[in-house]
Amino acid sequence: MQFTSESVEALVEQFTKLPTIGQKTARRLANYVLKMPDDEVAAIAQALLDVKERVQRCSRCYVVADADPCPICQSEERDRTTICVVEESSDLLAIERTGEYRGLYHVLGGVISPLDGIGPDDLRIRELAQRLDPSFGNGTAEEEAPAPEDLAIQELILAVNPNVEGDTTAYYITQLLESFDVRITRIARGLPIGGDLEYADEATLSRALEGRGHV
Repeated sequence: MQFTSESVEALVEQFTKLPTIGQKTARRLANYVLKMPDDEVAAIAQALLDVKERVQRCSRCYVVADADPCPICQSEERDRTTICVVEESSDLLAIERTGEYRGLYHVLGGVISPLDGIGPDDLRIRELAQRLDPSFGNGTAEEEAPAPEDLAIQELILAVNPNVEGDTTAYYITQLLESFDVRITRIARGLPIGGDLEYADEATLSRALEGRGHV
């Protein structure tokens, strides 16, 4: 069934440009929008415009935010001796929701994935190194000096996903920064809360045993 309205067809076409949205889903969304109150539709439209007009990347940690520097980098209550390295801004938000980490962040913008044509130069690994040493790479200290608080970093926490791409990225960063005067750690991997040993795969059990701690 095709809509007879050109406006609806245009909306369906725009919805199909979104990831994982096919024609059927796009038409269901368009039909839902038609039933929504005008003020709710206006709120959605305004939110879309605000995202494009206001959202930017923090020049220090590269998280998406409405201000530069972002609220985390500006906060005087954060522990400025640690940087948690994450793949995307969504990972930063997940860690923040735990309430357990109070340091700074660095968003890589992805992981090393040769099959997808993504190499180290496509990520913000160089910028991470320059937060620790402003003379790293081809730039000079005057041109690419980090924020003063970044010079006090004592630990990097690698919070990348426990898969092949994440492991490759973690290994690359570790090798690149091995001569830096900074401790490099990685978040523990193992059994999930409520999980059963008998259903865990061998790799997960191995990681759990490697990361065991005192009780």
